[in-house]
Amino acid sequence: MKPITRVISLALCAILLLGCAAPKPLPEAPSTENTPKAPEASKNNEVLTMPTLLGAKPLLVPDFEKTPPEAGSSANEFAFKLSKSLFKKGENSILSPFSVWMTLAALSNATNAKVLPELLKSINAEGLSVKDINESVSRMLYMLTGNEGKDANSHNPLAIANAIFVDKSVALKEPFAQAFLDFYRGAAQNVDFLQPSSIDAINKWASEHTNGLITDIVKEIPRDTIAALANAIYFSDRWALEFNEAETEGLPFKGTKSEAKAKFMKREGDAIPYYEDASLQAVNLEFVGGGGLLIMLPKDKDADALFNGMNADSFKNILDGIGPNSGKLLLPRFELFSDFELKEALEGLGVPLFDSMRLPLNELADVDAFISAALHQATITVDEKGTTAAAVTVQMMSRTSLPSPTEPFSMVCDRPFAFVLHKWTPEAGAQVLFTGVVNQM
Repeated sequence: MKPITRVISLALCAILLLGCAAPKPLPEAPSTENTPKAPEASKNNEVLTMPTLLGAKPLLVPDFEKTPPEAGSSANEFAFKLSKSLFKKGENSILSPFSVWMTLAALSNATNAKVLPELLKSINAEGLSVKDINESVSRMLYMLTGNEGKDANSHNPLAIANAIFVDKSVALKEPFAQAFLDFYRGAAQNVDFLQPSSIDAINKWASEHTNGLITDIVKEIPRDTIAALANAIYFSDRWALEFNEAETEGLPFKGTKSEAKAKFMKREGDAIPYYEDASLQAVNLEFVGGGGLLIMLPKDKDADALFNGMNADSFKNILDGIGPNSGKLLLPRFELFSDFELKEALEGLGVPLFDSMRLPLNELADVDAFISAALHQATITVDEKGTTAAAVTVQMMSRTSLPSPTEPFSMVCDRPFAFVLHKWTPEAGAQVLFTGVVNQM
């Protein structure tokens, strides 16, 4: 009998719904079959087609010597900015800012040249060209999800999928379609946004790419929607060192709203990856396939204040300061789910793609477009064997450190704490995939 193990799975979905900036009657495109081939130039309003199944195009090894590494760090800085703008004080939150960043990075290929500098600044990619971003994304996707020279049968805990759903009346412009296929490994599917079946198609895709964890991210389609750009991340792995279930015990968790009984997992030993400074304690729970879940427990501040004070540099400093220490960790099992409408937060960060009057996405299709809605769902479960998490982002477009302690530590997470799930890349070192705060059981 094979041993049964719980895995850590994390999935994200970001959906950008895109609308037409200047609605006008369009001739209906002729019916085409989706075939696994690269997109061809559109003629006479023919709809571009790309592979409908992710993986139809082989994952090519990027030229690492020629690929700029800066985009990974940009994504990390964006991660903390977006998290701060979305997390509500005293509430539980789980988010995949990397998923949101990637959808916006993909749309840089469709952005009006006058608006583009504002978009790049808003995603912390100022000073990079679209070519730089595309090549960096290709490199990140390979490093995060490729085998990286390992045995072909080796376990890879992370899967990332990108797709665009395009109304049958609209034709994608060839440069965007080609870049989306080549650098983002994107898939495309034709739908009729006037029909409820378009909602079913997007939700089915989200479910398939999050192992059934995200199933209803889109509930309605805004008027004049012409496309929906989606990203999904699924992560599944075990702890490198599992917790002993026999040592799990019930203890009170003093949350922001009330005290509740929780199941606390226990780890005690001589080589726990630990960090401590004047403001926090932190442990990095490592995964079998690399990366880890960084748990941060504030000393004086609440968890929200701790996270609000963080950025990419402070995150890096914590990880750089972590070393093997003797001590004891008590961490509660927890489950979180979040459902975000991203428009207000993204506009607050300076993303200019929501203003239909500026025709921001005029390089996307044969009609001018803008983002009309941006959706995100995420979920995570942490237990003795691992973690399960999922998230989806959808964007819809319409027409128009101090030295480590020498004494044994005791870190008891019986009050609000924050976490970051990360995996290594050459671009950023630890690439931030998910962020969250646990305020209440």
